[in-house]
Amino acid sequence: MDREVIKVGMLGLGTVGSGVLKVLEQNRGDIAGKLGTSLEMVRIAVRDVEKKRDPSVDRALLTDNPDHVTDDPDIDIVVEVMGGVEAARRSVARALVNGKYVVTANKDLMAQHGVELLRVAGMNGKNILYEASVGGGIPLIRPLKRCLAANRILSLMGIINGTTNYILTKMSRDGREFGEALAEAQELGFAEADPSSDLEGRDAAYKLCILASLAFSSRVDMADIHTEGISEVKLRDIRYAAELGYAVKLLALAEETEKGLKLRVNPALIPLSHPLAAVSNEFNGIFITGDAVGEVMFYGRGAGSLPTASAVCADIMEAARNIKHEVENGIVEATFGQKPVIPFLEQESRFYLRLKAKDQPGVFAQLATAFGNARVSLDMIIQKRSDAETAEIVLVTHNVAEGDFAKAMAEIRAMPTIKTINSILRVVENQGG
Repeated sequence: MDREVIKVGMLGLGTVGSGVLKVLEQNRGDIAGKLGTSLEMVRIAVRDVEKKRDPSVDRALLTDNPDHVTDDPDIDIVVEVMGGVEAARRSVARALVNGKYVVTANKDLMAQHGVELLRVAGMNGKNILYEASVGGGIPLIRPLKRCLAANRILSLMGIINGTTNYILTKMSRDGREFGEALAEAQELGFAEADPSSDLEGRDAAYKLCILASLAFSSRVDMADIHTEGISEVKLRDIRYAAELGYAVKLLALAEETEKGLKLRVNPALIPLSHPLAAVSNEFNGIFITGDAVGEVMFYGRGAGSLPTASAVCADIMEAARNIKHEVENGIVEATFGQKPVIPFLEQESRFYLRLKAKDQPGVFAQLATAFGNARVSLDMIIQKRSDAETAEIVLVTHNVAEGDFAKAMAEIRAMPTIKTINSILRVVENQGG
C-alpha cells in the first residue's frame, strides 16, 4: 500500500503524551525516512480543551470526547496515554473494533485486561503494541516477543520501579532515613504526591504480571504475585546488608520450575557482585536467563516523559510499517496458556532477620531450637549490638519454604526472651530468583 501519510490519534496529553508529540515533531524527518511515509497527528482527546498548554500544541486538534479519536475513519493508529483502567479499556476495545492499531503505555490496563484486549485485536485483524508499559524507554517487550523467542525463559529478575530504587539508593549512599529519601524523591518528581502504588510494590507487580505472561507464555493474574513494598526497610538493615556483602533492592522475580511458576515482588538482599546491585537512583534493570542465550541484562531509564515517549513512538512506527506494507498483525500473545503457580507458602527463599532479645545466656540456643523445629537451617547468626539489657541479633537462613519460616517466626515471637522483631527481608543469590 503506497501511503504517503499515516494518521495518528491520541487519547491523553499528559507527561507521556506531551513527550510523544515532542519526539514525533523533532524527529519527523528521520522517522519519515525510516518508514518511507509520514506520520501525522490529527486528533487528541483531553479532559479539558480549555486548559493552558504548551503553545506548540495546535488547539484545533483537541477534543474532549475520546470517541472522536476511536471512531474517526481517517485515523489509522490510536495512541492510549490517558492512564486509568476502565475508560482506557473501553476506548482501546472500541478503537480495535473500528479497525485501528493501538499503542499503549498503560501497565495497569495491560496487566489486568491485556489478554482480553489482545483477543479483541486478533478478532479484528489488528494488534496492540505496549512496549512502553514496562521499563519506560528500555526495550523489554519486543526482545521477549522476538529476539529471545527461541529460548525457554528460565527466570527474570529486575528492578522495575524507579521511585523505590531512588529511595533505596539515597538510603544506601547518603545515609538518609526512609522518610527523608521519599521527600527528596517527591521534590525531584521521581515520586508522586501519593506514592503508595510505588512504595507498596503494586507498580512493580503490574509490570511483572506483563513480563511474566510473555516470558512464560502463560496468563498471569495479579493475585498470583506475592507483593511487598519498601516502607518497612530500615537504614540499619541497609548498613548491615552492606557489611554482609549485599545491597537492598525492591526486586520483581519470576521463575519457571518443575512445580510451576514462582512469582513475587519484595525488598531483598542481593549480592554486591550481582549486576543489579549497581542499578542506582531512578534507573531500572532487568536480568533475564534463557536456556539458549544464557544471561542477558537490560538497563536504562524506566520512566519519564521522553524515555517513555521513545518506546511509544517506536511502537507507532511498527504499526505504521504494518499498515504501509500490509503485514499481518502477527499476534503471538493471544495464545497464552495457564501454567500452575506455586502457592506462596511453598515458595523457597533465604531470609535475613533482625531482632532484639534479652541479653542473657541461652537465647541463641532457643532461637536455634525454634528454627530447627520448623526445619529451618541457619547460615549465620551474629550479635550486632548490645546494651545492659538487650542484644541485637542478625540471622541469615539457608533456603527454606515460606511456610516453614513463618512457623519458626510464630514460635520465636512467643518467646519471653524476644523483645522485638525489627526486620525480615529475603536474600537472593547470584544464580537467579
